[in-house]
Amino acid sequence: MNDMTQPPAFSAAQYKSGTKPIWCPGCGDFSVLSSVTKAFAMLRLPPHEVAVVSGIGCSSRIPAYTACYGFHGVHGRSLAAATGLKVARPELTVLVAGGDGDGYSIGGNHFLHACRRNVDLTYIVMDNHVYGMTKGQASPTTEPDWDNKLAPGGTGVRAFHPLVIALAAGANFVARAFSGDLNGTAEIIAQGIRHPGFSFIEILSPCVTFRPEQREWKTLVHAASVQTTDDAARAARRIMTDDGFNIGVLYAGDRRPYPLSTARSACATADLEAEFSL
Repeated sequence: MNDMTQPPAFSAAQYKSGTKPIWCPGCGDFSVLSSVTKAFAMLRLPPHEVAVVSGIGCSSRIPAYTACYGFHGVHGRSLAAATGLKVARPELTVLVAGGDGDGYSIGGNHFLHACRRNVDLTYIVMDNHVYGMTKGQASPTTEPDWDNKLAPGGTGVRAFHPLVIALAAGANFVARAFSGDLNGTAEIIAQGIRHPGFSFIEILSPCVTFRPEQREWKTLVHAASVQTTDDAARAARRIMTDDGFNIGVLYAGDRRPYPLSTARSACATADLEAEFSL
């Protein structure tokens, strides 16, 4: 007999649309997409109760490749759109997808305040330390000495540290994953969705086109040697001293999410129009 207390099971394939991804061969984002759909299946989330929101960039194409509701926004504004959606429709599971350029550069201010507000969203950032879609410029997380045609000798600018910023700004869940670990990434995404409040997951996702040396990441990533903590000060010390390749949940806090009212008040159209009459 079927267990009527459990929601129906879905396969990961049921969350994928018929649109074929157009990423470069070998791009880590292919695996991230699979991890996302696998996480949805693990949580038995009906596709029509999930919304995937993104901005601009290679990774931001993900909404088109899912069979869930999707919103492809403008550059850097994905968290603003997702916050409004979640506040208006709290019953939806809202996943936000982006990259290091979209999320930390033009979207940096929204990133800070999304962490601070602590609305119940899950934000995954596919970080490859480069602007992949616009031909290889240095991004906020690019190493200062990365030599390339657009910045000979490197930018000389200190790299942005998203996990530290997220923790300091108030994110309630902070983790790092690696696209090459499909199952492990799916589990971390599922944990982030289940955890109340704003969940931030950095996913190391190599760009083999403009950063072919990132193929070596698969030999550098390793499981974090410490247990998840709910102590922000302890988590900060761990994150500040790690090598950038620790994989796992680094912080899981207990901050109360931004209060959402599920009550819907009835309002006649005439009354609504009267409020805006001059």
